[in-house]
Amino acid sequence: MRHVLVPLDGSALAEAALPAAIATATAFGARLTLFHVLEEWAPETVHGQQHLTDAAQAEAYLVSVAQRPALRGHAVEVHVHCGRTENVADSIMAHADELAADLVVLSTHGQGGLKGFFLGSIALRALGRGRTPILMVNPTATGTPLPFVCRRILVPLDGSATHETALPVAERLARGWSAALHLVMVVPTARTLSGHKGAAGVLMPLATRAMLEIAEQDAAVYVGDLGRTLTAAGLVVTSSVGRGDPLTALLQTARTAEADLVVMATHARRAMEGFWAGSLTPKLMQRLDRPMLLVRAEGHDEAR
Repeated sequence: MRHVLVPLDGSALAEAALPAAIATATAFGARLTLFHVLEEWAPETVHGQQHLTDAAQAEAYLVSVAQRPALRGHAVEVHVHCGRTENVADSIMAHADELAADLVVLSTHGQGGLKGFFLGSIALRALGRGRTPILMVNPTATGTPLPFVCRRILVPLDGSATHETALPVAERLARGWSAALHLVMVVPTARTLSGHKGAAGVLMPLATRAMLEIAEQDAAVYVGDLGRTLTAAGLVVTSSVGRGDPLTALLQTARTAEADLVVMATHARRAMEGFWAGSLTPKLMQRLDRPMLLVRAEGHDEAR
């Protein structure tokens, strides 16, 4: 974590990303780049505030943010992409690659409804176009940035190697922030199975229940083994296996584990399609009441 990119649009809600970015810079000695992209057909206002539509205006704003007391003592740069673009996601990730950023920190600009839908979709589109992890932070209703403190990181897993992509990122952050890790895997119950598996559960209830009990035992071994490996590497790690609907179980685990951050790998393109199909990642993005860091799961998006 040597370089953190923070896209800002001039609104107080977007600035909710700053405390998490500053905490990362402090922990890792990283430099910060405050970034703004000029949008084609940009609205006059954004979130009730004047929208930055002029390059000079945007640069003056970013410089004023860089001079705030919270950023004193940090290496801070500002960058305005002057060429107007209709695709904010593409521009964010193109600059993350160009500027060699290790992390992008974004504000979700509010929870729920179409606003959360479209801003979440930007994050997923951005992740689908680049490999830089994206940390999304929830602003307060007033737009006042909350202090960012991370003591425990929740890492959802599904037993596959592709979703273990989140572990190295979570491990690095845990070391930098002196945070503990909690690994979780969710195994459905017969009632929460869907599709052909749900139909099989109705036809063969005893066999399905036995199969799920074995899956729960395997999941406990899986997260337990990963936890012991990370513990041996010097981290504080706990693990658990949830049962039932994955969304409900993950939200409950985030609360009971008192996680300050959720780090998970996602197949960005499939998750983007899932805004309409109802896949897990978009639902979790909409419902989660704490910061979430998305890491691109390797191996599947490219094969589509």
